[in-house]
Amino acid sequence: MSASAKAAKRVGARKKILKDWAKRSLGLKEIERVVRFEEPEPFDVLGPHLLKAEKCVVIRAFLPRAVEAWVQMTGRKRKKRMMEKIHPGGFYQAIFEDEQSFFSYRIGFLDAAGYIQETEDPYAFSTEISDFDLYLIGQGTHFRSYEKFGARTYTFQRTRGVHFALWAPNAKSVSVIGNFNHWRVGAHPMAKIHFSGVWGLFIPGLQEGEVYKFAIRSSFDNEIRVKADPYALQAELRPQTASVVASLDSYEWRDKKWMDYRPYKNFIKSPISIYEVHLGSWKRDEKSGWGFSNYRQLAHELVDYVKTRGYTHIELLPISEHPLDQSWGYQVVSYYAPTSRFGKPEDFMYFVDYCHENGIGVILDWVPAHFPKDVHGLADFDGGQIYAYGDWQKAEHRDWGTLVFDYGRNEVRNFLISNALFWLDKYHIDGLRVDAVASMLYLDYSRKDGEWNPNAYGGRENLEAVDFLKKFNETVHGRFPGVLTIAEESTAWPGVSKPTYMGGLGFSMKWNMGWMHDTLTYFSKDPIYRKYHQNLLTFSLVYAFSENFVLPVSHDEVVYGKRSLLEKMPGDDWQKFANVRLFFGYMFGHPGKKLNFMTNDIGQRNEWNCEQSMEWHLLNYEMHQKLNLFVGDLHKIYKENRALSEIDFDSPGFEWVDFSDADNCILSFIRWSRDRKQLLLFVFNMTPVPRFEYKVGVPKAGIYEEILNSDAREYGGSGIGNAGQAHSGKISWRDKPFSLSLNLPPLGVTVFRQESA
Repeated sequence: MSASAKAAKRVGARKKILKDWAKRSLGLKEIERVVRFEEPEPFDVLGPHLLKAEKCVVIRAFLPRAVEAWVQMTGRKRKKRMMEKIHPGGFYQAIFEDEQSFFSYRIGFLDAAGYIQETEDPYAFSTEISDFDLYLIGQGTHFRSYEKFGARTYTFQRTRGVHFALWAPNAKSVSVIGNFNHWRVGAHPMAKIHFSGVWGLFIPGLQEGEVYKFAIRSSFDNEIRVKADPYALQAELRPQTASVVASLDSYEWRDKKWMDYRPYKNFIKSPISIYEVHLGSWKRDEKSGWGFSNYRQLAHELVDYVKTRGYTHIELLPISEHPLDQSWGYQVVSYYAPTSRFGKPEDFMYFVDYCHENGIGVILDWVPAHFPKDVHGLADFDGGQIYAYGDWQKAEHRDWGTLVFDYGRNEVRNFLISNALFWLDKYHIDGLRVDAVASMLYLDYSRKDGEWNPNAYGGRENLEAVDFLKKFNETVHGRFPGVLTIAEESTAWPGVSKPTYMGGLGFSMKWNMGWMHDTLTYFSKDPIYRKYHQNLLTFSLVYAFSENFVLPVSHDEVVYGKRSLLEKMPGDDWQKFANVRLFFGYMFGHPGKKLNFMTNDIGQRNEWNCEQSMEWHLLNYEMHQKLNLFVGDLHKIYKENRALSEIDFDSPGFEWVDFSDADNCILSFIRWSRDRKQLLLFVFNMTPVPRFEYKVGVPKAGIYEEILNSDAREYGGSGIGNAGQAHSGKISWRDKPFSLSLNLPPLGVTVFRQESA
C-alpha cells in the first residue's frame, strides 16, 4: 500500500472515530429532547461545540423541514461542509477536523418544496439577559425591562437580528414560532437562562414586521400553549392574535420644548380641562371601508377640535392592544403595544407629538387592575397563573369575568410598573389615569361573605395592591416629574392623592365620583322638586378639599341606559339645553380640575355607541351649535381667570355666599385668587322661573363685571341678564358688607368678576 493510500486510510479512520465520538458524546436522549421540544438548555446540544482534545468543531442544528443541510464557513477559508442527518426528526451535524477555535459560518438547507434557506446559526450567539437583569427582575425593580424583554431588534457582532426574552417560570421548554419557521413548534427552542424563569434566544436575520408567538410546554401538564408576547411592541390587527417585531427608535420627536417645560409645570395651580376620547368612535372613516381613522389623521382633526373648544388635555380610553372592540380597550392583552386598529407605533408617536406641538397634553387610561382570559394572553401563561393570583378568592374580577394581577409577586409588579414607565418614556405620555383602583384596594370588592379572606391584620384591604400603587406613584413621579397620575377610585379611601410619605397612595389627583353622581342626580330632577334636594349640590363642598379632585362626566355616565347628558335633563328641548349649560357652569365654578366625555359638549341625543361615530351632524342644528359655542367660551373664562384654578385643592379658594335659599333653588359662591385680588361670583338659578332684583351679598364694593351669562341669546337662551355689569350697594346682606341686586335668568348661571389692583 502506498504512503498516500495509508494516509487517506488514517484520515478516514479518524473521521469515523470523530463521528462516532460526537454521536456518543451527545447521546440519543439529548437529541430526542430537542426533537420532541422538551430541551430547556438547547445551547448544550445545538450550535458549535469545540472539542479540544479531538481538535475539531462540531456544529449541530435542528432543521425539521430540511431535506439536506450544510455549513458554509464565512471567513477566509470559505469551506462548505454537508451536514449528516443523525435523527429522522431533522437533527443534523457537521464535523470540522483540525479546527481548534470557533469560526463564523452560516447554515443552509433545502426543504421538500425545493426552496433554499441560509442564515446564521442562532445557537452561535449568546443571549442578552445578564445576571444583573435576572436579579432586578427577581427583586421587582427592573423598571426598564421593556428594553430587554419581548422581541427587540438587535445587532450582535455585526449581525442584525431579533433578540427574544420571556418570563415563564413553569415552562419545561419554550420556542419562538412564526412565518420564518412555518410556525413549527420547537424549531427555534429558547434557552432557560441560569436556572431562572427567564428564557432567551437571538435569531439572526429577522427584521421589523416579523410575526411571531411563543410556544410554551408546561412542566405541570406537559401541554403546549401558544402565547402572544407580553412585551410585544406591536400586535396583529384583530381578529389575528400574533405579535409583531417592531422598533421604536426611528421616529424623530419634535416636542422638545414641551418635554423640557413639563417638569416645571405646576398642575396644582394650572387650568386642567380634559377631553375624554374613545378613538374608535370619535370620528370614524366610513368611506375607507375600514371604519377606523389612522392615528395621524385623528391627530389633526382631534387637536383642531380640542384647541378650538379650549381643552388642555386629551384623555384616551385604553389604546393598548385588546381583542374585543366592545370592551372599549379595558380588557388588555398586549400592554406594550398601541392598538393596530389606528396604525403602527410610529403613527401613535406622531399623534402624541402633534398634540404637544399644539400645547395639548395626552393622558392614557391604564388598566393594572385586571386582564382578560383570552387563550393567547396572560391567563394560564405557562400552565400556571403567573400573572394572576393563584388563590381563587383573589384571582377573578367577578364584574368583568377577568383575572386580577398578583400584586405580591415581584415579577408582576415589575411588569406593570415597567409598562407605566414605558408609555411615559417611549411615547412621551403626560399622564396615566388608573382604572378601577377601588377593585384593587379591597379584598371583598364584588365578593360575598365566604368568597374572600381578610389580610394579615384582619382587614379587608389588599395590602399588596396598596404597596404596589404606592411604588407605582413613587417611581413615576421620581423618574418623570410633571407627569400626572389620576385614580378612578369610587370609595372614601383616605389620602389617595396625598404623597406616600404622608401615608397616602401618591396619586396626583383623584376622580370625584361622589360629586359626579350627586350632581347628575340633582340635574335629572324636575325643577319643581329640586328644592328638596339642594344638599346634593352642597354636600360635595364638605369634602372638596380632602383630595386633589378631578370633576368627571365620563363615558360610564352616558351608556347602558343612563342616557346622554342632554337627555338626562328634564323639560322640553329648550330647558334641556339650558340645564346642560347650567350644569357645565356649575362644574367649571366648582373647585377641582375638569373632565368631559366627548359626546357631552355637542349635546348628543343618543347614548354613546362605541361602534359608530359621534353624532357630528347635530352641529348643523342651531341649539347644538350654541351649546358647543358656550363650552368654548366657558373654557376661555376658565383659562383667563386665575381664581378658577390657582386654589383648586384648598379651602381659601372657595367661599359660599348663600346656599340656604333652597325654596327658590338659588346658589351663589365666590372663587378667589391666591392673592385675594380677583374674585369670581357665581350665581345659579336652578328653576325655569326668572328672578328679578334678587339680592346677593358680596365682600367688596365696586363694579362687578358680568363675564358670562348662560342665558345669553348667542347660547340659545332668553337674553335675561344685567347689561354686562352690576354695582354693589351699601346694604349688607347674608353676612356680607355689600350686596348686588341681580336679574337671574331662568335655568341660568351668571358669573361676575371683580378685580382690585
